[in-house]
Amino acid sequence: MDGDWDEVSLTTSASSPPNGYHSPIEALAFDTHQELLWLGNKHGRVSSFYNADLQPYTSFMAGDLPVRQLLFHDKGVIAVTPTSIHMAMRRGPPLWHLTNSDMKNLQCMSYTSRGQSEILVAGGQNVMFVIDVEKGTILRQVSTIDQYTLMKRSRYICAATTTGVVNILDATTFSVIKAWTAHSAAIHDMDAQHDFIVTCGFSRRQQHNNGYMYDLFVNVFNLKTLESFSPIPFPAGAAFVRMHPKMSSTTIVASQIGQMHVVDLMNVNTTSIMKQANIVNSLKGLDIAPSGEAIILSDSDCQAHLWGNHSKLQFTDHSLPIEFADPEEHGPPLDWGVETPLNTIGLPYYRQTLLSAWPNHLISEIGAPPPSIEPNFLSVLKPTGQYTYTQNTRNTRRNQVENTRIIAKASAGINAPMFLSDKENAKMKQSARDASRASESADVAETDPSGRKAGVPDMYGNVEIKYGKFGVDDFDFGYFNGTNYSGLETHISNAYANSLLQIMRFTPLIRNLALHHTATSCINDMCLLCELGFLVDMLEKAGGSPCQATNMLKTFSCQAQAGPLGLLEEDSSGNSLSNMLQGLNRFLLDRFSMDYKSVPPPTPITFDGTNITFDNIFATQATTAIRCEHCRSEHTRSGKTLVNELMYPQPKLGARHPRIPKFSFSQILKMSVERETMSRGWCNRCQKYQYLSTKKAVHSAPAALMLNAAANSPEAKHFWAIPGWLPAEIGIIIEHDQFFCYEGEDLKLHLSRGIHKVAVYSLIGFVADIDNGQHQKSHLVSLVNVSHVQPVAPAESQWHLFNDFLVRPVTPQNALTFNTSWKVPSVITYQLKAACNRIDDAWKQAMDCSLLYRDTSSSAVPGERTYRPLALSEAPGEGTVVALDTEFVSIRQAEIQITSEGESETIRPTVYALARVSILRASGEDEGMPFIDDYIMVRGGIVDYLTNFSGIVAEDLNPRTSRHSLVPLKVVYKKLWILLNKGCLFLGHGLSSDFRVANIHVPKAQRIDTGELFFIKEHKRKLKLAFVAWHVLKEPIQVDTHDSIEDARTALKLYRKYQEYTDAGIWKTMLNSVYASGKDNNFQPPTAAKKDELVIQPSGTPPLHDGRLVDASSGPVTPVRRPIGLAPGTGGSFGTGFTPGRNSPFK
Repeated sequence: MDGDWDEVSLTTSASSPPNGYHSPIEALAFDTHQELLWLGNKHGRVSSFYNADLQPYTSFMAGDLPVRQLLFHDKGVIAVTPTSIHMAMRRGPPLWHLTNSDMKNLQCMSYTSRGQSEILVAGGQNVMFVIDVEKGTILRQVSTIDQYTLMKRSRYICAATTTGVVNILDATTFSVIKAWTAHSAAIHDMDAQHDFIVTCGFSRRQQHNNGYMYDLFVNVFNLKTLESFSPIPFPAGAAFVRMHPKMSSTTIVASQIGQMHVVDLMNVNTTSIMKQANIVNSLKGLDIAPSGEAIILSDSDCQAHLWGNHSKLQFTDHSLPIEFADPEEHGPPLDWGVETPLNTIGLPYYRQTLLSAWPNHLISEIGAPPPSIEPNFLSVLKPTGQYTYTQNTRNTRRNQVENTRIIAKASAGINAPMFLSDKENAKMKQSARDASRASESADVAETDPSGRKAGVPDMYGNVEIKYGKFGVDDFDFGYFNGTNYSGLETHISNAYANSLLQIMRFTPLIRNLALHHTATSCINDMCLLCELGFLVDMLEKAGGSPCQATNMLKTFSCQAQAGPLGLLEEDSSGNSLSNMLQGLNRFLLDRFSMDYKSVPPPTPITFDGTNITFDNIFATQATTAIRCEHCRSEHTRSGKTLVNELMYPQPKLGARHPRIPKFSFSQILKMSVERETMSRGWCNRCQKYQYLSTKKAVHSAPAALMLNAAANSPEAKHFWAIPGWLPAEIGIIIEHDQFFCYEGEDLKLHLSRGIHKVAVYSLIGFVADIDNGQHQKSHLVSLVNVSHVQPVAPAESQWHLFNDFLVRPVTPQNALTFNTSWKVPSVITYQLKAACNRIDDAWKQAMDCSLLYRDTSSSAVPGERTYRPLALSEAPGEGTVVALDTEFVSIRQAEIQITSEGESETIRPTVYALARVSILRASGEDEGMPFIDDYIMVRGGIVDYLTNFSGIVAEDLNPRTSRHSLVPLKVVYKKLWILLNKGCLFLGHGLSSDFRVANIHVPKAQRIDTGELFFIKEHKRKLKLAFVAWHVLKEPIQVDTHDSIEDARTALKLYRKYQEYTDAGIWKTMLNSVYASGKDNNFQPPTAAKKDELVIQPSGTPPLHDGRLVDASSGPVTPVRRPIGLAPGTGGSFGTGFTPGRNSPFK
């Protein structure tokens, strides 16, 4: 609030029946997306007002009782009344309306950790409701001992109770993290933004006969430290309080009589601005606009007062255009008569839902299709009187009726396949009636497609991972992807970024840049460019197997700027996924620029014989000329743009029938790059705000053109709905600081003339926002022409749809057609045609391997180091075998819901994080000696150390108490990545889980898994390492605790035994004996050995002394007959043979 603020506009709430008088305003709020102010009155009516003049826009009924709170979504506005929750479009038509017998006194609501897709609703009752905003359904009910009156969402859900206490709730589990007693009696108003909660309320006063009066201060609570701050004195009695949305420590406090103060929380004794509202009686409500440029006050006279500076008053910083009613168009006069053919009367074509479409809460299903009757059933009917009968051959019981609606719905879209374990059982029992994909049972059905918009193909719908009894490994990903290109899994936070990451992976210049940087010595654990390189390499090695961007998205979510920019799903504040992705596109390229410059590659990236930099690939270099339209003064500013946002021409205002001018894509791109705009800004010469015109003089264009479509307005969608509007190729000419763009025949003409230097760009792909309908969540997919990343360019383009882990080839016509009612572009990528199919793998030869020889995690306690780093003479290479084992901890518990049948269903699986990685030498003199034994710093909280299975305790991962020097995950991961790309073979037991948690893909050709070697497929049971070691090696392991070095060493010994038995020709006999022994011992090693048997007690991981293992004696020696390790001719102690060395624990 500036000193020149004053009352700008005044309006009254809508009149309500039965008397038609104006009703008191119960709720008021500024829209977070558009220039709208919303009011809710006592009789359940919600009204909106447009811009600073408060012109009426829409009005609708949300219920019959007072509106308690308003919440904004990118698709509409949500209103809560004591007995119902209502969501409507901003234009007024309802989207859904919820009532329930347990909804008796609802008061407040807030978005949860799932962003705009879910809200928590509570009130003066002991039941809270979790609502799916997209579907308008109740997900579950949550019991609570407290009753809530107010809710605000910050880093937590802050909920005010009826007793003057503020509960800090976890946004996922809704459990109380902290309870803060703010006021002794009750809380009247509260706000939570940034890191603070501010409250004003009542307390009892004896001089008022124990009545209530407003406290003379505002209480402050710090959400970062979870501690109280010094209160803000307010002698007039604090009735309302709001945090400034832009200034994190500024608060606006108002009294009941309209006195307003602006106070800084860091200096509570200083009040910078004081104002008095023009009200007659008392103040009833207050809110501040998201831009911080306006305040709305409501009073007891049913009036709303808008405050601000009229010259710069706006509600939001980046307002979306408001949709107004179309002007009435009069068709040409018709000579209508009895003989007039009906086909001469044209009918309009509608792409959007009509107002005549009934909302879902008013529609109920009646009737049902009859059950189908099999022909063989009719052939065996026996007549008896006027009836016929036969044996019931159906799956239903006598007099039981089938629910044919479920059958009809289940067949309407893509059904998920059987679990892999169920498939195997079906094959073994030969009970499957049909082996085709179409008949595979849909116990694990995809999201019910019945609410999907008409015309949306099944492959564009939402896909979800279902979890069987063996977790995610039981899910048949191959059903969704029959190509050689890998998709990305969805059960990870911020997985909306998957589509953009796929676009970058298939852009050759970005792919080469990321891998070249990853191969440098960079070990910055916050480097996103390295993480992109790791991800690209994983996707290429996977060859169609599903991958997950876990490490990339974890690093992204830890970036300090990601949250304030609204790029995290839990902090999205109702932003659409498309807007979030366009912001992510800008954010990633900015971070990539900084990461690239921090550690430049040792060998520069070349293109057509010249070295190229990051700016050559991404930056549009330009000089912006800024001119004041009043005094004509002009100044210039040089800069670069990494992402160009498309801007579209607007129809001429004031025209009776405004029409959008016709522009090609290349013309729109030229307008967007040169960006000629007019806006208000500060003129240094005039010393005040004036209209400033800007235009860019473009000096150079990037090799990879990243574009944000920004197709939010109806005018923008009009262009994209034109068939073939997005060209597969464009040509760019830059001469005399001017930018020219051509396509189609114009491009061919300029190329044939050869007068100008034309840079031809090919369309790599784009991300599209898919809106499946009111009952389906919108999501993002990418469509990519994968032919550009093949070493040799194919004759035809090869477009593929990447819908998370669903990957399908599509035709170019299918890919490049936009039905803007459900498919709208978000991010578009072009690249120089000459740079396509240039796959640069020189990074493999230039890869910095110094990290392998560096001691990155020396023990914090002298004399307790359990490993010895590699020496330069031990450099690994193609075929080098290393023994690996990892330990991990749980950082998030599984989310499980109970179905109506009483069965548990996993919504999100348990999330694990690497805690310890041990890698051993597998040959040479020091065979069996670890060269990596790293304990890892785990970001975020750990919910379970899994000590019984990992051997990890809390002290191991606490930097203050750990005996180990903890290292970042990036360091450990890069060591694994270097060994992988050096061609090493990884030996271990159950390696799939190790690699999945590490988020790395190791091809099967580089795996030696003893869990697979000691496995008979017909038995359908894999053996535990401890049992196999007890039976084959006669060694008990994992007796007291798990130890990754012990497990890796045991796997190495078992592989030796495998080779020995294979050479002797008795492998199958020995393996059958293992399973026979397992049946006798329940596949568990006995807890105590017989007295006459040699028992070897486990000793854990022995420390090193002078570079050698202390007490390194081990169990029985397994003779080795075949060489293993490095390829012939390579030196070092990895050697080519398996003879145990003098320092080996196997000696």
